[in-house]
Amino acid sequence: MADAQIPVDSLSEEQAAAELAFLASEIARHDELYHSHDAPEISDAEYDALKRRNDAVEKRFPQLRRADSPSLRVGAAPLPTFAPITHSRPMLSLDNTFSDEDVRDFINSVYRFLGKLPDGSIAFTAEPKIDGLSMSIRYENGRLANAATRGDGTTGENVTANILTIKEIPNQLPDGVPSVVEVRGEVYMTKSDFLALNERMAAEGKQTYVNPRNTAAGSLRQLDAKVTASRNLRFFAYAWGEISDMPADTQMGMVEKFREWGFPVNPLMKRLNSVEEIIAHYTEIGLKRPDLDYEIDGVVYKVDRLDLQQRLGFRSRSPRWATAHKFPAEQAFTRVERIDIQVGRTGALTPVARLTPVTVGGVVVTNATLHNEDYIKGIGNSGERIREDEHDIRIGDTVIVQRAGDVIPQVLDVLMEKRPADAVPYEFPKKCPVCGSHAVREKNGKTGKLDSVTRCTGGFVCRAQATEHLKHFVSRNAFDIEGLGSKQIDFFFEADDPAFSIKTAPDIFTLRRRQEASPLTKLENIEGFGRVSVRKLFDAIDERRSIALHRFIYALGIRHVGETTAKLLARSYGTYDAFSEAMQEAADLTGEAWENLNNIEGIGEVVARAMVEFFKEPRNRDVIGRLLQEVTPQAAEQVSTADSPVAGKTVVFTGSLEKFTRDEAKARAESLGAKVAGSVSKKTDYVVAGPGAGSKLDKARELGVEVMDEDEWLALIGG
Repeated sequence: MADAQIPVDSLSEEQAAAELAFLASEIARHDELYHSHDAPEISDAEYDALKRRNDAVEKRFPQLRRADSPSLRVGAAPLPTFAPITHSRPMLSLDNTFSDEDVRDFINSVYRFLGKLPDGSIAFTAEPKIDGLSMSIRYENGRLANAATRGDGTTGENVTANILTIKEIPNQLPDGVPSVVEVRGEVYMTKSDFLALNERMAAEGKQTYVNPRNTAAGSLRQLDAKVTASRNLRFFAYAWGEISDMPADTQMGMVEKFREWGFPVNPLMKRLNSVEEIIAHYTEIGLKRPDLDYEIDGVVYKVDRLDLQQRLGFRSRSPRWATAHKFPAEQAFTRVERIDIQVGRTGALTPVARLTPVTVGGVVVTNATLHNEDYIKGIGNSGERIREDEHDIRIGDTVIVQRAGDVIPQVLDVLMEKRPADAVPYEFPKKCPVCGSHAVREKNGKTGKLDSVTRCTGGFVCRAQATEHLKHFVSRNAFDIEGLGSKQIDFFFEADDPAFSIKTAPDIFTLRRRQEASPLTKLENIEGFGRVSVRKLFDAIDERRSIALHRFIYALGIRHVGETTAKLLARSYGTYDAFSEAMQEAADLTGEAWENLNNIEGIGEVVARAMVEFFKEPRNRDVIGRLLQEVTPQAAEQVSTADSPVAGKTVVFTGSLEKFTRDEAKARAESLGAKVAGSVSKKTDYVVAGPGAGSKLDKARELGVEVMDEDEWLALIGG
């Protein structure tokens, strides 16, 4: 974002103009993605931050407000697929509030604007903010005439044929209604209907949907109304456009009239007077949120008396008499329905909370990690309490779930006032739920502390570990074999037929030969396969018979060895033979090979020990041996360092570097062919010491290793 990190108060007029131009373009793009394509790229919180930034810059530089400013715009232009309908009265958006203090400011602003009214004399309505698609439905002489989406607030899309398929929306209003009535509200899909739809789509092998809001919007924009009818959309009425004769003089009264006319209205709507009552109702609705079968993202407050609404009037794109109090965008309340244990490829038993479905950050969440036994008890890695009042997590608890970006959702805290009377502490299993082997928490030999993770001792006799290892082996950053996904791995692993059973990684590469040698059992004749798909699978497997060294190492599934660590190892050892030989030489955790392994920058003792233990296991060596008969790990690509003065040298950086960051120093050294180590040994060639260098500098002097400062290092490598 142009100058986005500069505080608004510090922006120059030129910077402000550039940023307003950027924000106008960026917000318009996100509006179109959200309103016209039902495919948002960012969360509500990120979108709101862009809008707030724009408003803050415009407030400081009002002369720079653009004609296309987001503060003057609502929604997005209607899609050309549908005929346009011009709204008789604009469909405006609401300003947002995010804290109790914001709500107090809103209430106070109403009193200030109206003047000379005693505190508590103005009533407000408070109702859930439905996360759906805004709709205006026009009736003439009691008959449904047309229906339009909000669009850009002035012109919407004509979706009348699709609205007629929604059973909750009446086609005919009762006798005695005004001759012209425009009822406005929200079209939505229930959580239960959304989950049922996704189950149906998955069963048919089709792409599932992300969240109920986007699914409802997409369903309503179908060219074939039969598709819309099949989606079981719902509607809540809460506002109006043009009405030829007002039947009530309050917001609450109007909503009651909608109910009398046959429209669904939200039963949680209340009329309240004080700030304390309003905030209490917001909290109450938030607590009920997990139990609702529809998604909400906040609570809307409106001045109840319509004559006061008229006096308060509108800003450019929003009414002064209403605001939306948003829930925290990345958090939600929901209930723990049960706790399951998943067994990973390293034998780790990970507890997972199965939740009542709830949308968090724009994604429907049904599961959340509980990390380990201690986390359930409310204990952190260092033994500290991680939740207030020592809350543990129990089945039946109402909990706060958090999700940030692509991070797996986690349970943050428990609402103790909602805990069922019969809830009991969760007892972590002492046996693996998959194979029945003992599950233990290993003790750290140095510290004497128990490992935070409970592990199955079954090894490859445990089906979960074996299948998860295979799924890791074929994953994107490992061998990346197209056509071998989770379902296919489960199928091949469960198969007893030797013509296509896959129990270990080498079996993948013998599959074609076994199939060609089999006179009877052919994959292409099994349901779910076919001649073309089988041929493509075999070809995809053969394409991976030669593979980059770091991918090969990563695919082995060594505990603690992720993609980055695998790249470090490949770069340090160069070939698989050198790597394997070093691991076996380091088996007794002493000697030069062990020291060299620990000296690789980014490889600590925990990782090094895990690698050595992996290669000490005969079953692992057997699998690798058979695998190497089928595939060839390529030697790591070497950096061209013909003219480098530090090629092949081992360098250690220590102290506070002032002329470059530690990452920059490391990257530059490696680009010149040097090896960057994390500790000093007799194999170290140079130690580059900045201010504050301590034990590493002392060790270098003790061993007679050449020490230089940053300037001398830069002079050596040529700046």
